[in-house]
Amino acid sequence: MEQSRAKILVVDDTKTNIEVLEGVLSPLYDVFVAMNGKKALLLAQKVKPDLILLDVMMPEMDGYETIKQIHQIDEIKDIPVFFLTAKSDNQSEQVGLDLGAVDYIAKPFTPQLVMLRVKNQLEYKRQRDELKHQRDHLNDIVAERTEDLRRTMKVLLTSLGALAEYRDPETGAHIRRTQFIVQRLAQQLQGHPHFCEYIKSKEYVDYYATAAPLHDIGKVGIQDEILRKPGRLSDEERKIMMQHPQMGYDVLRDATKELRDNPMVRIAADMALAHHERWDGLGYPNGLRGNQIPVGARLMAVADVYDALVSRRPYKEPYPHEVAVQEVVNGKDTQFDPDVVEAFVSIADDLPQIYEQFKDEQS
Repeated sequence: MEQSRAKILVVDDTKTNIEVLEGVLSPLYDVFVAMNGKKALLLAQKVKPDLILLDVMMPEMDGYETIKQIHQIDEIKDIPVFFLTAKSDNQSEQVGLDLGAVDYIAKPFTPQLVMLRVKNQLEYKRQRDELKHQRDHLNDIVAERTEDLRRTMKVLLTSLGALAEYRDPETGAHIRRTQFIVQRLAQQLQGHPHFCEYIKSKEYVDYYATAAPLHDIGKVGIQDEILRKPGRLSDEERKIMMQHPQMGYDVLRDATKELRDNPMVRIAADMALAHHERWDGLGYPNGLRGNQIPVGARLMAVADVYDALVSRRPYKEPYPHEVAVQEVVNGKDTQFDPDVVEAFVSIADDLPQIYEQFKDEQS
């Protein structure tokens, strides 16, 4: 395929100079002409030249002002500019280069010298554009591979979360509902000054939502007679059940030991280990207090309790939505992070409708 000819814009108010440059350049390049700075700006935006040869001393708008305006227009600001001028002193040349010109040719110029410099600059531009294209392509490949890895990680974590569903069908609905609440809480708190360090972007909101189904993954290690017991647990059984946060952390640690620096994995592990900790330090398994509790676990603590309250269990009927919300509010500053409770209250009115949708899906 034949390579297209480069386009050169000549800007000069002297017809003789234009004619000389056209005669030299037109056999190899497509030459466009403007006789003042204003027309040069309009023409440059229209034809997108590969190079601009710009006279300095022109009426109304000189070359210095013209190049300043070129650099303010996004679509033409990267076009290389040669200054052509009778001002051949070092100070004038420095002014031109400081304004962003790539070369400075003094008048009267030698046509062969102009041709050589134009040829060299166009070759340099071609190589630069090719290198930029290669960098952009490489960046696209890296971004695609990164997204593939993120999707793979998401599938891996979601698959691990599904283990809990196989053990306990009731848990399956529970983890999907709490996942929704955690996602909404993370969205609410993304711009909060106490949480912006931890929920840095929409991507991190997705991390918390992806991690949420894994909060009860440790229950895969609890015996069926305890996990599926229809009535209340005995004290000894409750002690065994209280081991599931540590078991969940251990499962994630072992299953993803090569990936523990991944933020999604770290959030999931923290959530599994600490979602039964309390703001006042009276929770388990490690008695963490206040900001010692990882953010994901604080979100899950609220979601977990609300869902347990409004859900039917073998040993209790579901609480009305309003009563469950008030119970969460009552836990502010004791069981729950007060900021998370405030965020929960702001989304609470949406939850009954969402829960109806979950019922429809399950049926």
